[in-house]
Amino acid sequence: MRHAVKFILNSLSQLIVLPFVILTRLEQYLLPRNTEVLFNLCTNIVALFPGVPGVFLRRAFYTLSLDKCSLHCHIGFGTIISHRCTIIHKHAYIGNYALIGNAELGEHCLIGSRVSILSGEALHELDEDGMWTPFSSDLLKKVTIAKNVWIGEGAIVSADIGESCMIGSGSVVSSPIKPNIMVAGNPARFVKHLAPANPSESKGSSDSKGDGHAVTS
Repeated sequence: MRHAVKFILNSLSQLIVLPFVILTRLEQYLLPRNTEVLFNLCTNIVALFPGVPGVFLRRAFYTLSLDKCSLHCHIGFGTIISHRCTIIHKHAYIGNYALIGNAELGEHCLIGSRVSILSGEALHELDEDGMWTPFSSDLLKKVTIAKNVWIGEGAIVSADIGESCMIGSGSVVSSPIKPNIMVAGNPARFVKHLAPANPSESKGSSDSKGDGHAVTS
């Protein structure tokens, strides 16, 4: 019964957001490559739908407009996904007011409130006159958050994170993180193992802990 009710609510939600989806699809197929003006307009609107209905409506919109988005995910109030090439796998949870760039979110990952996942680090470049170039989609890099990752509130992430990691609240992750560890701080540094590792991994992690750098792959 529960699954039937959820199916009906998801279907109704998709019908409600269909005008937004049509706008974004027309933009995608009729305007120059990677144009996302209308897409971003719609993401800002659906971000403000309140309560449980808002969760259903945001999920419905993104399942029909992103490259891939599971119907079994949670996208919180105020959260904006800024690029349609983003991928959200099943049972991913995104808290309130998060900002998700070009990213792939793995199964069962937990993204805390006010987390920012950037589209890589080099979104602007200095030109020959010493001025920062405007945004270019050619500079986008997909950041991969593996399954079972927990990212604490307010963290900023611009690099890949391995499976079953925990990122402390307010951390800044600018280097790839190995699986099964906790990191925290700015820049993010090794804190502890979260699962048994083989001897070679343990030695590598101990070395990294000793020199004070983030654990990277």
